Amino acid sequence: MKKKGCYINTVLGVRVDCTHLDEVLKKVNSWIADSRGKRYIVTPNPEMIVEAQKDEEFKQALNGADIAIADGMGLVWALRWLNRKQRRKIKRLTGIKVMEGLCRMADRKNWKVFLLGGGMGVAVQASVKLKKAYQNLQIMGWAGPQNIEKADEGEKKKLIKKINEYRPDLLFVAYGHGKQEKWIAENLDKLKVRTAMGIGGAFDYIVKPRLRAPKVMREIGLEWLWRLIMQPWRIKRQLALVRFGWLMLRNYF
Repeated sequence: MKKKGCYINTVLGVRVDCTHLDEVLKKVNSWIADSRGKRYIVTPNPEMIVEAQKDEEFKQALNGADIAIADGMGLVWALRWLNRKQRRKIKRLTGIKVMEGLCRMADRKNWKVFLLGGGMGVAVQASVKLKKAYQNLQIMGWAGPQNIEKADEGEKKKLIKKINEYRPDLLFVAYGHGKQEKWIAENLDKLKVRTAMGIGGAFDYIVKPRLRAPKVMREIGLEWLWRLIMQPWRIKRQLALVRFGWLMLRNYF
């Protein structure tokens, strides 16, 4: 499949769009203006690509998204290698950057925003922080079930009802990768939303900005190292980068 600026946009069977923030914002603006459809955005990174190799439902949820941004330098490097003639056009676009851009648009355009998930109280705290940053932003934060995979039918119905009562234009879901994408794909038809997005740990970065790597480390692709320093428990997750590299070598060399 060819796309503008990116000839190969499938990495290990998972679609990834070589896109930029302005393009994403323009698309979402058109989606929300068009009341006939519902869309969702995912943010693949190497860890998610590796997990999708053994979880077909997760892979389908990623590939079913309307936009799949390249969030992770390992994935950007892979795309640059696969698209050598276009490599200068391929840049990383993080989920938090897209979320912040969409919140700015929501502030200007009077869109309603719903934050779902995260740790206990994190979505509410993040909504308060964002409201301070964007004075006109209509925003609600709600934790919902702490473990969406183990939620019973009553909790699931309450969750859908809570969202639909608010009728958000933008729904940001932070249940951790895999869980959030599968939940969105499974429930989008039931939700009264215009655009949903799996956002991972973005709420934590909004509430605790120190967790986000300094700009210079993000630009040179060392954000993973900063996260590891700040959250040593991530060491097991970082091993997925090694697995990703090995899969790339095995499949493309």
